[in-house]
Amino acid sequence: MSEKSRQHQGGNDQMTGPRERLSRGIQLEEPLIFERSRPGRQGFVLQGSDWDVEPVDSKAEFGELFRSEPADLPEVTEPEVVRHFTRLSQWNYSIDTGFYPLGSCTMKYNPKINEAMARLPGFANLHPYAPDQWCQGALELLWRLERILCAVSGLPACSLQPAAGAQGELTGLMCIHAYHDSRKDYGRRKIIVPDSAHGTNPASAAFNGFSVVEIPSGPDGTLSPKAVAEAMDETVAGLMITNPNTLGIFEKEIAEICKIVHDGGGKVYMDGANMNAILGKARPGDFGIDVMHFNVHKTFSTPHGGGGPGGGPICVSKDLEPYLPVPRIERDVDGDTITYRREFDGHQASVGKVKAFWGNFLVYVRAYTYLREYGKDLPRISELAVLNANYVRAKLGETYSVAYPGRCMHEVVFNDSSFKDLGVSTLDVAKRLIDYGFHPPTIYFPLNVEGALMIEPTETEALRAIDEFIEVMEMIHREAEETPELLKEAPRNAFRRRLDETQAARKPVLTYRQSKESR
Repeated sequence: MSEKSRQHQGGNDQMTGPRERLSRGIQLEEPLIFERSRPGRQGFVLQGSDWDVEPVDSKAEFGELFRSEPADLPEVTEPEVVRHFTRLSQWNYSIDTGFYPLGSCTMKYNPKINEAMARLPGFANLHPYAPDQWCQGALELLWRLERILCAVSGLPACSLQPAAGAQGELTGLMCIHAYHDSRKDYGRRKIIVPDSAHGTNPASAAFNGFSVVEIPSGPDGTLSPKAVAEAMDETVAGLMITNPNTLGIFEKEIAEICKIVHDGGGKVYMDGANMNAILGKARPGDFGIDVMHFNVHKTFSTPHGGGGPGGGPICVSKDLEPYLPVPRIERDVDGDTITYRREFDGHQASVGKVKAFWGNFLVYVRAYTYLREYGKDLPRISELAVLNANYVRAKLGETYSVAYPGRCMHEVVFNDSSFKDLGVSTLDVAKRLIDYGFHPPTIYFPLNVEGALMIEPTETEALRAIDEFIEVMEMIHREAEETPELLKEAPRNAFRRRLDETQAARKPVLTYRQSKESR
């Protein structure tokens, strides 16, 4: 990167005129950007014309729906509305505009063929109440997707109902709960959760009526069989584990850990958020997992973020299959005729329905397309994802401190020890990345790493993009050493600078005009 481009990206505030600041992305006063309303401006008005057409009597047309007073809405023209929302969309960062290194989130590029398939009229316009005979294609796709997920997981049964990973966790634990209750083993009301687990794991356990027993990771960042054995007793219903774990490390003792839990009468739940690291290389069912969820919107590429859309189907072992949600998709073969149906009956032990209709159906159309596109080349995904992450670890490991040494899987975690003494925080590094055109990685997670920076490049990023990210990260570290105030003031070139995120979460302003109470 040239010195000239560095100066441009690093930014300066020498230009202070409104137009210059807007072109450079410097924060502007609120009214200049958002307040477009001016009295008397209109987009469209129902009125008479000069073409021998009767004038429109709006009050008569709308009857009781006609407003007695004008709505308190912005007064703007149609071009202003279009330009305002188009401008907002251009300020957004997306996977189609740049690298998204969010660790543990797997924000990979989404192939456009997935979108084309999801927009096929037979899928996009299919009503969820359509009878089975009218949606055979959709049911066949779902049935086939279940079979593929079973093959990838090494587990015999699947339900696509859960709408996201957290609901997949909830549903899987419901199955474990029902399994123990069916055996009248009512005393098992504890779930073991490692400190490297995803934050939703203990929440899902608690929501299911379980108490959580947290156990620490070992010095190498993995879970020790000894620690599991010490926590295991007749009150434990199961263990929740992520493999590879949230530190980006494969749990090499996973088979022994599963055996310890099984010997103690419990079940093992695996959070599948990090499946991108082991696709086609290792099947969770083979090393003893009883139930797991897939984040199909992450691992199998659906645009996601900001709350959705998502899909969190679960795959389960044979002894947990009776408890899967209903309806189940059944396949009937009569000679050359194959039909598919949604079956409610015959599943009395089921935990019931966990999602309206069939989850987020078009997410599954995208996932099925992606899986069929890769086919037997599925291992190539994990090979490149792991290679890219280890490349980042090796390159940045000379500047930043790696939380745990050695080979990582699909993501690498750094701590803040290389810049903390310079008066710079992990948040400062993340905010400075915005000035250079990069979305920040995940920060301050996992919680058991001080000042964590968690980076997941995924398999879809080319070497050039990763090298540019590495170069900028090294540049930011030099800035921390030489001019730390640049980081403390970052981002300087964004439309919004540092927001009060706590206030935004607790007292969000969700209307066009603030109420007096929210000011």
